[in-house]
Amino acid sequence: MNHITVSVGDKRSKGDFKMMNFRQAIKVLKNGKKVARVGWNGKGMFLYMTTGSVVHLDDMKPETANYLRSFCKDKCVDEIEICPHIDMKTADNKLVIGWLASQTDILAEDWYVVE
Repeated sequence: MNHITVSVGDKRSKGDFKMMNFRQAIKVLKNGKKVARVGWNGKGMFLYMTTGSVVHLDDMKPETANYLRSFCKDKCVDEIEICPHIDMKTADNKLVIGWLASQTDILAEDWYVVE
């Protein structure tokens, strides 16, 4: 274990945290927990995994529904499956839907579980 100081939201925690590599962080996400990196500058940033779902086109934003209807018009699609994916809560309290890891994130070994 490494002794570090971690900021989550407005809280700062100092203590022993288990550092993980990216593969381990993915396993933690799949188990329903949140993860973050010590190396991220943003306060309160973390990742979480969103399970898949089926959404009716009438429940989507109109521009998205219209695009899907035109794209799938030969198949009479009324609903669409949204696959499981990783999202990010940003430092300025926004959501990034479908977060993508950088090479730095993939190679990092400073991942930890956000409580």
